[in-house]
Amino acid sequence: MMSRGQEARRLMRRHRSGVLSSHSVKFPGYPYGSALPHITDHRGRPVLLISHLAEHTHNLELDAHASYIVCDSGPELQAHPRATLLGQARAVEDAQGLQERYLRFYPEQEQYLQIGGFRFYVIEPVQVRYIHGFGGLHWIPGESFLAAESLEDAETSIVEHMNEDHIAAMRNYCRLVHERDAQDVEMVGIDCDGFDVRADGSLLRFEFDAPIGNPGQVRNALVELAQRARARK
Repeated sequence: MMSRGQEARRLMRRHRSGVLSSHSVKFPGYPYGSALPHITDHRGRPVLLISHLAEHTHNLELDAHASYIVCDSGPELQAHPRATLLGQARAVEDAQGLQERYLRFYPEQEQYLQIGGFRFYVIEPVQVRYIHGFGGLHWIPGESFLAAESLEDAETSIVEHMNEDHIAAMRNYCRLVHERDAQDVEMVGIDCDGFDVRADGSLLRFEFDAPIGNPGQVRNALVELAQRARARK
């Protein structure tokens, strides 16, 4: 059975944006919030690209305490799952690996990195407030939110292999899981909880049944998904 920490982490991975709140320097005592795109790192922490001119940069340099919320939009908002991560935001000093992963998800943002003055921030979770509908309220310790498994060392080779040799299989994944007849497909990331495919310009999330920690398990999961997809044709 999936833990509440795993559920909250998967929710964070499924979403592509959220609202970051930091302590305002300009207006002391008030939180300052704004919407930002994000990815997650391999442990599930949100990763944000922020300009040195942004309010958040000034705020976080003085006080690293921050929160980040992800939720669905639309009618009956309170009936849908959402998660608020409370933690310490820190700038990443050696961000090459995160940058490569981030740009696979958001290639259009490379222009900001070329301009300069942008840095990647990671929020280290202390507590996560996870709400999965009316009455489903949970506080989750940061360590229970973070993934124990990691595919960080294998991600690049898996993504390259899938994009070179298994385009047809990814089209079938899109049809089976998301009912999308996509033509232009590209895997952009894979982590212990699932993988992401850009399908005709849209990012689609595919989740594993249980966390996966090595390339052999990845292969088994992808083969099983391909077999299910072929059986549905």
